[in-house]
Amino acid sequence: MNNDVIYHYDKLIDEGNDPVNDPLMLKEYMDKWDGRVFIDKLQLSTEKTVLEIGVGTGRLAVRVAPFCEEFTGIDISPKTIERAKENLAEYDNVSLICDDFGDFNFDSTFDIIYSSLTFMHIENKQETINKIYGLLNPGGRFVLSIDKNQDEFIDFKTRKLRVYPDYPDDTKHRLELSGFAKIEMTEAEFGYVFSAERR
Repeated sequence: MNNDVIYHYDKLIDEGNDPVNDPLMLKEYMDKWDGRVFIDKLQLSTEKTVLEIGVGTGRLAVRVAPFCEEFTGIDISPKTIERAKENLAEYDNVSLICDDFGDFNFDSTFDIIYSSLTFMHIENKQETINKIYGLLNPGGRFVLSIDKNQDEFIDFKTRKLRVYPDYPDDTKHRLELSGFAKIEMTEAEFGYVFSAERR
């Protein structure tokens, strides 16, 4: 990821964008990528440790943190992480990291790792999936939501953001190359949800 991505997500906070506090109609719209089917695929329990890649302001984290033992979220945007700290302040099992997932050295492994609508910002997808595999405990789960939109730019009117589209067949192949087993894909209205297990 690069400075354009940091600038964009910092700017969203400056513009008052915080999906945690969206009205119900907007929350239901976002569920078209990663709603109930996505949460169910995580197979949460209060004994499991969880990592979210691209935690944002905590839109999904507020639905996950209460149902796991430890929750860690990482995001590249400083302003977004600050907002996530506010939104998740009531949970004492939450740790938040402001860094690029690809560069950060974790000192623990996880039972569940998930990411939604973040892989479009990652150019080296295979390297990232390999790292995720290595961070999972044996039998751990990875759940990923990718966008059906395959444009190479997202136009926000005041700025354009370069992205790296995800394709279902490529994603499945990369998961297989990393060593994941029991790979399943579920189609959502605006995206695809993958779940896979570390051997």
